Amino acid sequence: MVTAKKKAQLSVYLDPDVMQALSAYAARREQSMSLIAEAAIASFLSPDADERREAAIAKRLDQQDRRLARLERDVGIGVETLALFIRFWLNTTPPLPEPAAKAARAQAGARYDNFVATLGRRLSEGPKLRQEIPEDSEGVPP
Repeated sequence: MVTAKKKAQLSVYLDPDVMQALSAYAARREQSMSLIAEAAIASFLSPDADERREAAIAKRLDQQDRRLARLERDVGIGVETLALFIRFWLNTTPPLPEPAAKAARAQAGARYDNFVATLGRRLSEGPKLRQEIPEDSEGVPP
């Protein structure tokens, strides 16, 4: 007849905060503190703990990579939008004669303030330009 191995006793010293957390957790789970401590130590010593940690890190890195790719896409859209607008404006706006240029300069401050107010309203309320452009627009020829 084979007898089951008796569990070995271990005495440990815990910080009061850790002991209080262990006690509260054991009470919530209606389990003994010894059982929970044993499970925690087994999990800590488990060889697949490193693999789980590595998988969690890989998942976080993938999320960061996707976020960075979206950010890169959004910045690219902003830069291209600004560049196209400037090119269009420079190609289509003829220079003004001097009396009209003075009048245009007089209106420039008010028009700029209106532009900044409109931009602020659009940024706070949406929709954003990046939401209006489909994700697969990179494959569309110009």
